[in-house]
Amino acid sequence: MNEINIVSFDIPFPANYGGVIDVFYKITALHKAGFKIYLHVFQYGNRKPSLELEEYCEKVFYYKRSGFNLSFKPFIVSSRGSKELLNNLKSNNFPILFEALHSCFFLNHPDLKSRFKIVRMHNIEHDYYKLLAKGEESLLKKLYLIIEGILLFRFEPILNHADKILAISLKDEIELKERFGDKVILVPPFHAQSQVSINPEMGDFAFYHGKLSVVENHVSAMFLLKEVMPHSSAKLVIAGDGAKESLKSLILQSKNVSLVEGFSPKEIDHLIHTAQVNLLPTFQPTGIKLKLVNCLFLGKHLLANRQMVEAAGLTMAVTLAETGKEMAIKLDELMQKPFEANEIEKRKEIVSKSFCNVASAKIIMNLMARH
Repeated sequence: MNEINIVSFDIPFPANYGGVIDVFYKITALHKAGFKIYLHVFQYGNRKPSLELEEYCEKVFYYKRSGFNLSFKPFIVSSRGSKELLNNLKSNNFPILFEALHSCFFLNHPDLKSRFKIVRMHNIEHDYYKLLAKGEESLLKKLYLIIEGILLFRFEPILNHADKILAISLKDEIELKERFGDKVILVPPFHAQSQVSINPEMGDFAFYHGKLSVVENHVSAMFLLKEVMPHSSAKLVIAGDGAKESLKSLILQSKNVSLVEGFSPKEIDHLIHTAQVNLLPTFQPTGIKLKLVNCLFLGKHLLANRQMVEAAGLTMAVTLAETGKEMAIKLDELMQKPFEANEIEKRKEIVSKSFCNVASAKIIMNLMARH
């Protein structure tokens, strides 16, 4: 039986936002493939220890993130430099999978030099932070994001100490291979869906969802409210927690837009499933968006801009629109257009080639078998 340490930047259950969705469903897929998993997670914010994780892991270790400290490492890395984590990793000789650059504090530690080490890259982090800074309204937060992005750029060469790097999208694979060569391998994101399940009945609303406290999602929602919905007759439902007052104020002023908060992942899936159109704009062309994956499995018409789908090579799977007015015109058209059986079959073909948890788990298994 394969045995592996997984170091996660956060507690991956509940699997209710992009990064932890990939981590949680990777754990379940590896467990199903016969892995014994020793999971190391950092607990912070309002996320609590999870009994659910113990169903899939031999043992779960919890660590506290440290507060601000003077360091030349990025804060998202330096705050996860727990000596207890290092000691627990040294207590066995199993391979180590580091989830995201966040968890790589000990990647180059001399005591782990002989270990087989894999890093899952969820984004090109310095690019991601640069784009977050661009969309941030607070000057103080913008400054933090700019500095963190610079530190992440300087820290990224630590990946030279990894034996394998798992890119999450085609675009990231190409970029990472330029710097780290053949140790970079594409492993698509793990996700909650097992099969395409599209409701062919006409829906009466369009849907956008995301964690609205995240700058990327806030900017996209504001784009829909300012640039798209004033030119459309469709009804739009926006779902997500942490909406800023500026967003809530615009929604109150909109006759055809409503906000829902506090929804579970299952309730979000239901809204994706019943919406006539799922709106998928983004201005952060980094990594791959797990909301896109969910919508591919569950949603009828998908209306996106090129930045949402190009990195994953999925332009053929959606209706494309770039400007607000163009998106409004296409939204009104799709609201009246049935999603035909041949389109469902086309979606199944696309999804089966691009997003299979079993196949992705097998890639990781084969890497370890060759080690």
